[in-house]
Amino acid sequence: MPIDAHLLAVFTVTTIVALITPGPDMLFVLGCGVRGGVRAGLLATAGIITGDALYIVAAAAGLAVLLTAFPVVFTVLRFAGAAYLIYLGVQMIRNRKKAPADEPAVSGMSGRRAFLNGVVSSMANPQTFTFMIAFLPQFIDPAAGPVWLQFAILGAILIALEFVADATVGVLAGKIGGWLHRRQAVRRRIDAATGSVFIGLGVTLAVER
Repeated sequence: MPIDAHLLAVFTVTTIVALITPGPDMLFVLGCGVRGGVRAGLLATAGIITGDALYIVAAAAGLAVLLTAFPVVFTVLRFAGAAYLIYLGVQMIRNRKKAPADEPAVSGMSGRRAFLNGVVSSMANPQTFTFMIAFLPQFIDPAAGPVWLQFAILGAILIALEFVADATVGVLAGKIGGWLHRRQAVRRRIDAATGSVFIGLGVTLAVER
């Protein structure tokens, strides 16, 4: 095993603690699950995981050096992602009264849209990349083996643990959302609340430094 056993144990425990603390990704999955059902919650999780995996690959490939040298990339990424999340939130609030009475309970957000929005939400959050390049290297020992392999192992563990945490939230939110969506008045409130969450996430991304 090209990773020190003690470092691996500390990494696993630290990652679990970080993942069970509610953050933008978990709130995003929660919103998708409530609005679109279990399938949307799981696919939103898959989208988040895909974006995080791309960040891990980029960090391992040395993109961290490029983004550190050109901080403006972080700024552009943050504002683009913030604008997109705010747009999604506004659309949800504006369209909350358009659903017909006989619309299926889980049609509030398609699986494909949940997945793509999950990828965008993850990639649009510079903190995700910052976390990868600041957190993972702390548990890598160049003397223990190839750095890229250690990066890959730690990244795979992080992705697996994150999927379990977010997927659990997505499934629970989907089950609750499916019940609530059968009540149209409640559904409109759900869409308004979910839209507000997305707008809040977008504003948070925009003002964070």
